[in-house]
Amino acid sequence: MDFRQLRYFVAVYEEGHVGRAAERLSLSQPALSQQIRQLEHSLDLSLFERSNKRLLPTLAAHTLYNHALPLLDGLQRAHEAMRNFKGQSLRTLAIGVLQTVRPSLVPQLLERVRKAQPHLVVQIYELSGLEIERRLLNGNLDIGISYLPPRQPGLHGSLLYEDELQVVIPDTHPLKDFKKVSIKQAAELPMLMLGEEFQIRQIWKEQLAAQGRRPQVQAEMNNMAGILDSLAHTSLAT
Repeated sequence: MDFRQLRYFVAVYEEGHVGRAAERLSLSQPALSQQIRQLEHSLDLSLFERSNKRLLPTLAAHTLYNHALPLLDGLQRAHEAMRNFKGQSLRTLAIGVLQTVRPSLVPQLLERVRKAQPHLVVQIYELSGLEIERRLLNGNLDIGISYLPPRQPGLHGSLLYEDELQVVIPDTHPLKDFKKVSIKQAAELPMLMLGEEFQIRQIWKEQLAAQGRRPQVQAEMNNMAGILDSLAHTSLAT
């Protein structure tokens, strides 16, 4: 199975007719039929049932189609990306950022880089602190925006800004009118938090451990935006 066969298969699947698919592909009907038969032979599966000059996709064909579309789309995007290199040398800057800083920092960062270096392609990756450090060490990132100090030897960090822990709760929560919440109060709250691999979770554990407490985590997600979207529908905090 190769990309050409997948492209032929998708055309036949969507048209439901070899003739129309062949016309769409600028291919002869016998050649297209042969390619579909070769694909079925290589998979050892029937992809279509022939009925009244129409091709009815089997369950295997439905499954293959759902997998084929993103593959073909990825191939197209890869071709387009490679065409961008013709006649020019694009420079890129790969930056890894924490989920907890992305909404406030990234828009400003992108605009400043655009004005200073309009020909620079900026690649932003949302990652955990550990993954940012790992990618910096293996050369897949140029800059990482994470917590200080770095945990991996061989990395240098500079203070970008300081932040403080904030409790986020639904607007129906009993603490909604409090201007400040102590760590002792927050320690009692059932939490929806990022997983153990995220450093903000480790920071929270360290804060509570200093008071002889443990986090009351009732649910975990690996995406901060998902956590914030979910809070309004729960009685949990983060």
